[in-house]
Amino acid sequence: MSLCLNPDCSHKNAPADKFCQKCRSKLVLRERYRAIKLIGQGGFGKTFQAVDEDKPSKPYCVIKQFFPSAQGTGTLQKTAELFKEEAIRLDSLGRHPRIPELYAYFTGKDGRQYLVQEYIEGQNLERELKEGGTFTEAKIRQLLAEILPILEFIHGKQVIHRDIKPENIIRRKADNSLVLVNFGAAKLVTPLNRSVTGTVIGSAEYVASEQSNGKAVNASDLYSLGVSCLYLLTGISPFDLFDVGEHEWIWRQYLVNNPVSDEKTLSIRVGSPASDEFTSASHTDGYSTSRDSRSPVSYSRDSRSFPVSNSPKCEGRGLSEIGRFTQSAEMEGCGHKNF
Repeated sequence: MSLCLNPDCSHKNAPADKFCQKCRSKLVLRERYRAIKLIGQGGFGKTFQAVDEDKPSKPYCVIKQFFPSAQGTGTLQKTAELFKEEAIRLDSLGRHPRIPELYAYFTGKDGRQYLVQEYIEGQNLERELKEGGTFTEAKIRQLLAEILPILEFIHGKQVIHRDIKPENIIRRKADNSLVLVNFGAAKLVTPLNRSVTGTVIGSAEYVASEQSNGKAVNASDLYSLGVSCLYLLTGISPFDLFDVGEHEWIWRQYLVNNPVSDEKTLSIRVGSPASDEFTSASHTDGYSTSRDSRSPVSYSRDSRSFPVSNSPKCEGRGLSEIGRFTQSAEMEGCGHKNF
């Protein structure tokens, strides 16, 4: 099957068709990429599973089509910039085994922007939770062991993801490893824009308050990862896990038949906001912390602990620390969706 990419049509055509049988739009982008399945639709446009017709093996890929639903010149311009920035971020990151590779970015003959990237076959952790139930402590430790090095890599490239959540982490079917996807909200941090208030972006349930104020830092990703762990442990929305009145997380009471040991605990403490921006994961064992905003992120892989976050300037719902795990040496759906 070939899907028409015309947003006003979306007709299903035969695989051999070159043009849509309904609206006559061209079906193959750049004489190469053919959309075969709609796998997501959001405020910025549509995401398709596609086939790369240019390669003998006809491998799958992902087409993201920019077709914003937002109105207004300023809004359209900003969303177009964000779409282009996703391509720039993926290109700047280069190749990494846990990040989808960028294949192409271009403006089609229809005047719309397109981004083509590697297709990751597997299931995102949101779906995994719904189908398999809450995560165990061991499974969370393994999640941290796999995702923290990815964050180390992107932060080392001066990129902040800004949308860490279970839906954006895919367990790849081929090797059961975790892959971080959807860099549509990612931001490149430079000395010039580090202190500038930017666009408020991300998923509200997982966003640290400094990011809600348009001032995302590296630790904002770590905060979101920590909140994601709480959600995966309990299956309860983060909105319902934080007691605003008491300024504390109340997640333990939801661990029915899924205990977390006291010695290997996910320790959640709410304290006063940090006065400076942390650029490293935490100041716990094996991790170095710097209050100098120019210092690089430092994540130790030899540590026996996996602190999730030391989120800066967290105001009313801030965490002085999210999470400490003792390291464990052992341990179908598609994750590409909305953008």
